[in-house]
Amino acid sequence: MAGNSFGRFFSVTTWGESHGPALGAVVEGCPPAIALDAADIQKDLDRRRPGKALTSPRAETDTVEILSGVFQGLTTGTPISLIIHNRDVRSSDYSEISRLYRPGHADRTYEQKYGLRDWRGGGRSSARETAARVAAGAVARKFLAGCGIGVKAFTLALAGIECTRFDAEQIDKNPLYCPDAEAAEKMAARLKEIREKGDSAGGIVEIRAKGCPAGLGEPVFDKLDARLAAALMSVGAVKGVEIGEGFAAAAMLGSENNDPPTAEGYGSNHAGGILGGISTGMEIIARAAVKPIPSITRPQNTVDSEGRPAVITVSGRHDVAAIPRIVPVLEAMTLLVLADFMLHPFPKRG
Repeated sequence: MAGNSFGRFFSVTTWGESHGPALGAVVEGCPPAIALDAADIQKDLDRRRPGKALTSPRAETDTVEILSGVFQGLTTGTPISLIIHNRDVRSSDYSEISRLYRPGHADRTYEQKYGLRDWRGGGRSSARETAARVAAGAVARKFLAGCGIGVKAFTLALAGIECTRFDAEQIDKNPLYCPDAEAAEKMAARLKEIREKGDSAGGIVEIRAKGCPAGLGEPVFDKLDARLAAALMSVGAVKGVEIGEGFAAAAMLGSENNDPPTAEGYGSNHAGGILGGISTGMEIIARAAVKPIPSITRPQNTVDSEGRPAVITVSGRHDVAAIPRIVPVLEAMTLLVLADFMLHPFPKRG
């Protein structure tokens, strides 16, 4: 299987399956002499791990170990190997549906491509793989912090409820990472209703990156926004990405959408911090549309591996929505893209 690596100069390769003994990541290209220990990575993993309010009850601690690339608390410039052991695996939850294709999952397409599939939670196609991305993203976060760059994601909409105000201090004060305390309460109540009905919900996550210098990205096939969109779309539950005004720009006039240059930068930021595929120095803003979790307890029509009609009810331990656990995952992918571009060679001028 190809496609397990991401990035060119700052790169990550993830490995492992949902119900295997462990999963992890190998990070290459991280510069030396950056302070890093397991606690730096654990902070982000704790935000993604299951077993908290409104998430799957799977009791994984997601404790990370650094196997290489760090000596006396500093990165050495060599590959950083990270491992997270799976501690609460229950493969028996899937044995009854091992020959049925779960609607909305990659079961059938995976089998069509490879001729077999890991029915224990989906194997590599499971959302559990994203724990390795978050661990790698935490390494990128440490590197970027030294460059003055910070990335923050939050829940903009969930289960049909949208934020009507933005208070950055509220994001980490509620389990949904929502900047609107009132909306967060409504979202939580709605999720409980949906869970009781055996269903799931989708939403929108916004990601903001501050401190990025102008000049990141290449203007043709390696545009910053193209790479960022690809990174966010690589997360399984994401079905749409927009930068800046995004789809709303289609209804605007040029006079409304253009960002007028000023002596200090730009008078507005409808472009979301990227023009011509190159960062402008303004805040980078992206949004990701997240589909409902496909594993639901409501009966659904499907077929088995022989093509015979069947009805499936997916039991086990599942989230009612990919949000909030997907929020640190989307942060991680943004961090990885920015770290990679910060190591791209800049052209010599003059």
